[in-house]
Amino acid sequence: MEARIYKRPKSAMQSGKALVDQWVLDFVPAEAKRPDPLMGWAGSGDTRQQVQLKFPSAEAAQAYAEKYGISARVHSVPPKTLKIQAYADNFR
Repeated sequence: MEARIYKRPKSAMQSGKALVDQWVLDFVPAEAKRPDPLMGWAGSGDTRQQVQLKFPSAEAAQAYAEKYGISARVHSVPPKTLKIQAYADNFR
């Protein structure tokens, strides 16, 4: 079983920062999704794709994965860069 651990990103639709301090453990899909012949919906027989575990820290997620024998890869958070400028800079 392979999994990935990452920090939940901030929503691009809102300026709020709720739930961005959570770390998520997702399982890597074991098989590709295929369209259902009757309805055309995408699906597969892999039920691990539906599981999403949330943790308060990356260390807690790694400890869980290690305890249950899950090979997990941690995706680090890129550094946040802010472009600070004045409103008047828009008109130069």
